[in-house]
Amino acid sequence: MNSNAARDPRERTYIAPLRVVWTTEGAAAPQGAESLLTLGEGMCILESKDGREPGLLLDFGRELHGGVQIVNAITPSHKPIQVRVRFGESVSEAMGNADNDHAIHNTLCDIPWFGQTEIGNTGFRFVRIDLVEPNERLELKHVRAVSLMRPIEYQGSFECNDERLNAIWRTATYTVHCCMQDLVWDGIKRDRLAWIGDLHPETMVICNVLGRQRVVEETLDYVRDHWPLPEWMHGISSYSMWWVLVHHAWHRFHGDAGYLRKQRDYLLPLLKHLRTHIAEDGREQLTGGRFLDWPSSEDPGAIHVGLQALMTMTMAAGAELCDLLDADEEKAACRLAAEQLRRYAPPPSPRKVANAMLVLAGLADAEKTNRETLAANPLSDLSTFYGYYVLQARALAGDYTGALDVIRKYWGAMLDCGATTFWEDFQLEWTENAGRIDELVPPGKKDLHADFGNYCYKGLRHSFCHGWAGGPAAWLIEHVLGLAPVEPGCASVRVRPHLGDLEYASGSMATPYGPVKVQHRKRADGSVDTHVDAPSKVRIIKLAT
Repeated sequence: MNSNAARDPRERTYIAPLRVVWTTEGAAAPQGAESLLTLGEGMCILESKDGREPGLLLDFGRELHGGVQIVNAITPSHKPIQVRVRFGESVSEAMGNADNDHAIHNTLCDIPWFGQTEIGNTGFRFVRIDLVEPNERLELKHVRAVSLMRPIEYQGSFECNDERLNAIWRTATYTVHCCMQDLVWDGIKRDRLAWIGDLHPETMVICNVLGRQRVVEETLDYVRDHWPLPEWMHGISSYSMWWVLVHHAWHRFHGDAGYLRKQRDYLLPLLKHLRTHIAEDGREQLTGGRFLDWPSSEDPGAIHVGLQALMTMTMAAGAELCDLLDADEEKAACRLAAEQLRRYAPPPSPRKVANAMLVLAGLADAEKTNRETLAANPLSDLSTFYGYYVLQARALAGDYTGALDVIRKYWGAMLDCGATTFWEDFQLEWTENAGRIDELVPPGKKDLHADFGNYCYKGLRHSFCHGWAGGPAAWLIEHVLGLAPVEPGCASVRVRPHLGDLEYASGSMATPYGPVKVQHRKRADGSVDTHVDAPSKVRIIKLAT
């Protein structure tokens, strides 16, 4: 075997379309389009006549990563026939003219006669096929999606008496799973890249649900090796800090001291480099790309507050990692830096993202911040990325019912619009007088995909499967089920459920020894009856709610 060859860790699955969304009408209408909805016998005939090009739009039922295989029984001309194939995460994208950005969504290709061909490698749910050559006939036997996904058995789970939350948990988990390709990507249609800052919410979902997946370590190492110091990872200072925080979370769940030691030669100089960007008064002075998330990207005050919090969190996490590496001098320097950062009070910001990060860093009172900012107009000023940290801050304030309501109404609104994975960004006001993404946009309605989005995700460029949006899957396990590691490698696991307005919740969290399973049911007096089933090597610490 060639020593340079590598086996693809992903699994190929053929998937038939679930429905025909649209076809051309009149003389150019396809014949037998419904036969494509099975992987069995049947034939769909596209015939161009009278100057009209026949076409059809297929819905594969859920967001997929991969391409489409076209199998034709015969072309009477006995020569290849040219067709136009358009992929879409929404109906409007597949019916429109999306740019071929990061992946090919809109292409002309030759279909061999009496054969088959595969087209595309992208994220999609909908595929439109048009026969573009005049006076030709194409007989299609199959048009089937070729899904490329890593075969992973889920250890983590979540179920409660609210089916909407259950659907959100499944969708969030599936969104992250879709993005686990050769590396952990940001999105499967666009941003088919490893962005380390965006990896943190994905990592939390993977740790809680999928367990130790080497692709996370491969992604961390890839980014480390491609942005040598003193460069910031991806040119963004916060992303270098997120690299430290992801390692901190990863070690807490998996406890691999050997893997952590491999980071020493990069980690310790990075922490030292970060400390050179702290002023004497404790104010962060990070240079280069200053970024938290897109909605806050035009607010320098919010960015400063968020970076101050991130720097504090990074120094605290860095001290713990240095302790594990027996780097006593660096540990002391990180602790001193964290104390220095805490003495500085950044100017107040009205933005939820900034205030949430202050709470998580221990720089602001959780209950006061929640009452004055996070719970005030709770569905505004959110993003699918940093919305996870808003949920985390509300949990620290004890506002579990409020956080559950945000999950239902914010992430749930994407499901109401036809989503099967969660999006790069979303604002509730976009849904006003807008059509669903799985239907042709009715006259007089706004196009939820083409008409909205900002910054780098305007219109059809907007990614509808973005891993950073999966945070609720991790949050529901950590806070509703109350499961979290206490010692590195889950040697001990905390159980402290918070059902909020739920009557019961059950599920599990992945550990290196197998899943810890719990069942919680609210008693008449409001207390919670809990049953735990854990591997013998995991010590369970039950805490009162």
